[in-house]
Amino acid sequence: MARTPTENSGQTPKDEAPGGTPSREDEILMREIDEAVRQDDTTEFFKKYGVALGGAFALLLVGMLGFWYWDSTTEAALEEESEAIISALDSVDVSDFAGADEKVAGLVETGSPGAQTTARFLQAMNALEQGETAKAVELYAAIAADPDAPQPLRDLALIREVSTNFDDREPADIIAKLEGLAVPGNEFFGSAGELVAIAHLEAGNRDEAGAMFAEISQDENIPDTLRERTRQMAGLLGVDVIDNVDELLEGQGVNQNTGAPAGAPGQ
Repeated sequence: MARTPTENSGQTPKDEAPGGTPSREDEILMREIDEAVRQDDTTEFFKKYGVALGGAFALLLVGMLGFWYWDSTTEAALEEESEAIISALDSVDVSDFAGADEKVAGLVETGSPGAQTTARFLQAMNALEQGETAKAVELYAAIAADPDAPQPLRDLALIREVSTNFDDREPADIIAKLEGLAVPGNEFFGSAGELVAIAHLEAGNRDEAGAMFAEISQDENIPDTLRERTRQMAGLLGVDVIDNVDELLEGQGVNQNTGAPAGAPGQ
């Protein structure tokens, strides 16, 4: 019996939201970023960890295929496409990136919209693993421009397109591409906004960068680690975003009398 895309083959995140809810996807995306990135070194993060994140994105997408496939394919076609994706991931597990590309090549040409999108994400990840940055950027750009791809994945692909060759882009290009996502309320506000803020900083727009970092740090829907990092960046740029110091210290588990972490020896 063929395995469906939602089967747990040891790779799908356990806390994935049912039905591929976009906001949950963004939450998982940001959690992966926050665990890897060093404090105040966001640009270096996108250089070092972009390739590794591609694998996490691909695994997440596989689990979401069932939601999109049922709208556009028959059950038989679903099983066939699912098997191709799962087989390609098995090849990735053993670093057979060329083999993985071959297994999803047909889906890029004739697959359903969900299968095409997932296949392109896999191919982009494989390209990065093999040092083919230009090819990966091209594939991400194709997803972002595909009107048939689910909008959350088009947005995610746009962020990946920009972050993959961030250092080779003009700041103005980065700002123009991501300004539509770098707005409060957008599912990708945190990741897109941080990239836009860095681009403003590189362009010498310190006021705009500080304002963007501050806005991210004050968004309660964004993970605390990203909020803390952007709060520090805003502070370095002269923007004070701490409304209540005592509340901040308490939230970080710091004893307000001694300055030591709560529960430290002697407390």
